[in-house]
Amino acid sequence: MKRSVLDRASMRRGMVAVCAAAMTVAGISSVGLADAAQAPAVTSVVKDGRTWHLKVYSAAMDKEITIDVQRPVDESKPAPNLYLLSGLDAGESSASWRGQTDVIPFLADKQVNVIEPIGGRGSYYADWINTDPKLGVNKWQTFFTQELPPLLDQTLGSTGRNSLAGVSTSATSVLQMAEAKPGLWQSVASYSGCAQIADPLGRAAIKLSVENWGGGNLDNMYGPPDSPNWAANDAVINAEKLRGTELYVSTGSGVPTPDDFEWYQQNAPGPVGMVNTTVGAIIEGATNACTTNLRNKLDSLGIPAQYNFNAVGTHRWEYWDTAFRESWPLLARGMGVPA
Repeated sequence: MKRSVLDRASMRRGMVAVCAAAMTVAGISSVGLADAAQAPAVTSVVKDGRTWHLKVYSAAMDKEITIDVQRPVDESKPAPNLYLLSGLDAGESSASWRGQTDVIPFLADKQVNVIEPIGGRGSYYADWINTDPKLGVNKWQTFFTQELPPLLDQTLGSTGRNSLAGVSTSATSVLQMAEAKPGLWQSVASYSGCAQIADPLGRAAIKLSVENWGGGNLDNMYGPPDSPNWAANDAVINAEKLRGTELYVSTGSGVPTPDDFEWYQQNAPGPVGMVNTTVGAIIEGATNACTTNLRNKLDSLGIPAQYNFNAVGTHRWEYWDTAFRESWPLLARGMGVPA
């Protein structure tokens, strides 16, 4: 009788031990799955002909990002990746490469993956030091320099070569990213951006975009004006890190042309159109000054770049469409494909 009781007790202890071991294994397994679920990943791919709509989970921002990809003309062969970054609206509206230019059709017969990220309005695609009440968590530089590239290489079967182009606010961002991860992008094009951000002119330009138009708080980006984060992210101050990257930099002068006046009037007739013309002229005049300072710094360091200083022109997409085509041979050379 005692033996039977002891046997049953022993069996119970054995079963408890087995269950405990199983739970431990299950616990470890579930922790592993949780960790895997939290890692950066392509969570879905929807194919619409040669256009692939990707959802990419960013662990840095704990959210999914939409990435549209125009696949290369020959999808059976590996192709490099050309990242096209939009301006303030970050592709969330029609103010995008696809919506405002003919660049996407122009690239349709090229052996490249055209990468169009959607999201990040008003963020300058930067790594913000604080969560912003309006703009949320922004760790875009981490996303573009660390999380996204290996996922695209794996998902698209890329060659591992990359080029990067940006307009307006993202024309600043592409230079910062190239400096943050030298060698990731072999060629970079910056159209109508303000590379300098640590001085009053540059900070004023960013403040106008982030706060006046984006609704964010600039202190959440890099901190107060005396924070060392501003200098640490200033593309002019850190221009030495651009050495070895093929660079194309363009800007207008801010002087409106008859076509500028006509375009702004068509979009907003009357006094509003005149105000918009003036704003477009002022912004482009400021980017001209910033670009001149960048050229002077690069020249002083002996770092070559291809420049296009247009004698006229305001801050709008028509000029960036033209500038892209001019920069295409440089971008293509960096990616190792025919122009």
